[in-house]
Amino acid sequence: ASAEPQLRFRPPAEAPVRLFTEPELARYDGQQEGQPIYLAVKGVVFDVTSGKEFYGKGAPYNALVGKDSTRGVAKMSLDPADLTHDTTGLTEEELKSLDDIFNNVYKAKYPIVGYTSRRILNEDGSPNLDFKPEDQPHFSIKDEF
Repeated sequence: ASAEPQLRFRPPAEAPVRLFTEPELARYDGQQEGQPIYLAVKGVVFDVTSGKEFYGKGAPYNALVGKDSTRGVAKMSLDPADLTHDTTGLTEEELKSLDDIFNNVYKAKYPIVGYTSRRILNEDGSPNLDFKPEDQPHFSIKDEF
């Protein structure tokens, strides 16, 4: 009797990377009760539902959700013209602010649920070979005592 062959691969531990087109991301804009609320920064889609008081319907930062708001986050702006992925012309200070907020607010607080198609694909629709998934940081629980 022959032994069962050993499986040589391990299935991924996390859910596969989800790709969001602009119309798909727009569905998660906080307007529907009970729907998750998603916000993209630097092409990384975060589930900000736990921050509903900031991002939900009628909340102060609701304008940022349902789209890639990288420029708005960098400029601390809710101006509709700034609610875009486009970082052209941002100052060094704005780019540093963007990185700080991206790492210390979004990556630290909210789970990553996917990426915008613009981050994963090239303009012609071919895969972006430079794409590297973000690592979700491990949450640190501070000792309160």
